[in-house]
Amino acid sequence: MYDVKKIRADFPMLNGDVTMQGKPLIYLDNNATTLKPKCVADEVYGYLTKWTSNAERGDYDLSHVVDTKVEGAREDIQKFIGAKDAREVVFTQGSTDSLNMVAYGYALEHLHEGDEILLNVAEHASNVLPWFDVAKLTGAKITYANLDEDGRLTLNEIKKATTEHTKIISFAAVTNVMGYLAPVKDITSFAHEHGIIVVVDGAQSVPHVVTDVVRDDIDFLAFSGHKMLGPTGIGVLYGKYELLEQLKPTRFGGGSNARFDVDGSLTLKSIPHRFESGTVNIEGIVGLGEAVRYLQKVGMENIHAHELELRQYAIEKLAQVDKVTVYNPKAEGAISLNIKGVFAQDAASLFNTYGIAVRAGNHCAKLLKHYLGTDATVRCSLYLYNTKEEIDQFVEVCKKGDDFLDAFFG
Repeated sequence: MYDVKKIRADFPMLNGDVTMQGKPLIYLDNNATTLKPKCVADEVYGYLTKWTSNAERGDYDLSHVVDTKVEGAREDIQKFIGAKDAREVVFTQGSTDSLNMVAYGYALEHLHEGDEILLNVAEHASNVLPWFDVAKLTGAKITYANLDEDGRLTLNEIKKATTEHTKIISFAAVTNVMGYLAPVKDITSFAHEHGIIVVVDGAQSVPHVVTDVVRDDIDFLAFSGHKMLGPTGIGVLYGKYELLEQLKPTRFGGGSNARFDVDGSLTLKSIPHRFESGTVNIEGIVGLGEAVRYLQKVGMENIHAHELELRQYAIEKLAQVDKVTVYNPKAEGAISLNIKGVFAQDAASLFNTYGIAVRAGNHCAKLLKHYLGTDATVRCSLYLYNTKEEIDQFVEVCKKGDDFLDAFFG
């Protein structure tokens, strides 16, 4: 049985001490970042206070502890995403960094004039802007797959947009505004039949659903620690080992090389360390490792089921509020909506007065306006610690939308 009360007890920010506008915190901005359980904070604090030293550099006991912790986190993440080999897990600064590494370390080296990179308008800026730049540098072309009438990316639309020139398909397994779970395995199967590399932005999927990179035959996968109970500034790039061998490091420095000399010769370390120049974010890595262990303990299937139940409950409640427009009622992820007659940022300020944290704006998905017909939405995103009681309070504030000024100032 899923015990959300017990789970909430693990999160210090939900113990009642944290308030907004004098009201208990209701945190519904989990797509932006998540709250952290005490065990993650303790692991980070342990590094900062008990076993501080550098990784992969020392010949003393403390350094060995750090090395063991870092590589242990790598192995835990390997298992969490179903990778064959821990060497396929590269630590980065986050999803943005990971996607840039693929764009500049792989695509820039392999694309030529006339090649095509297939995207769609629901993508986050991190999965659009690096491709824009690589296209300019190589002479490649950006193309777009259409979304269906619900705002979903489908295999059929991918097929229609693919040409003999398509070399890379890059998409989010779950987009941060429309919230639909893409048919990853179907897309990779189709792409590989045509020799196309598939890059998956997992920032909004890895924290919420079971991820299996082998089952889905994913070539590259990017995700961030802070969206899955871990610290900020840490993320992962997964790549098939044979593709990582073709990936050029985008940063060079200490820790990534085996040797170099005055003649300019350079020998890189083995994978994945060749991609981790400089001192890695050790507290971030150990924190992410602990977050992964926490998620595994709760169970990703249980978390996903809980979120779906909450989401359906919210959609049914919102359907009874005439003044609310929900843009993605059939999705699995975040709920994107607007209160009629109220600008999205004003609505977010209204929610804030009731202690409810939501996100408003374009959510870095600035191409989506061409599909939605609006520049901004309110986004309510759920996670393992949210409750139906919080949804009830969220819906009650939505009902105040037609009397916005009285609700805000009264």
